[in-house]
Amino acid sequence: MSDFRAACAVGAILSVLAGCVAGTSDYAKDPYAVQALPPGAATCPATTEAENAVGVAATNGARRAQGLPPVRSDMRLAQVAARHACDMAKRGRMTHIGSSTTGPGPRATAAGYMPLLTAENIAAGPFTLDRVLGEWSRSSGHVANITIPQVRDFGIGHALAADGKTRFWAAVYGAPR
Repeated sequence: MSDFRAACAVGAILSVLAGCVAGTSDYAKDPYAVQALPPGAATCPATTEAENAVGVAATNGARRAQGLPPVRSDMRLAQVAARHACDMAKRGRMTHIGSSTTGPGPRATAAGYMPLLTAENIAAGPFTLDRVLGEWSRSSGHVANITIPQVRDFGIGHALAADGKTRFWAAVYGAPR
């Protein structure tokens, strides 16, 4: 699954969602990137185990409905997701391409996770954890990532942009080698 698939939906001003899936190969560019805000300082908390557990539960609910095996919490992937959310918040840009990385696969590998496959859902807007998980569960492009049969591991992260209102989210789904 090395193709780049993404879905974007706009709900309200600065409320944007996108998802992608790929093998560990590089992305040439992100045609779905959105400059939501000007660059600026961001607040970048680490993901807690409790936050990741909420994401795992939501993900497993969607997977169970499709007859798929559950994912497990992976705090390395949560760290990868949190760092990418922070990078997006600092740049004010919702994109799967990082400042120094080309997608979730290289970020996961750099964190010590050895992926066969990675997928990533991202969002930017006034979303709480429950709201972003709900939005992703109602979007076919995001559900496609959530329900990749090979996925076994999950991590989520967020960061607050300089405007103090816009939260950037990233969820990383992984299948280990």
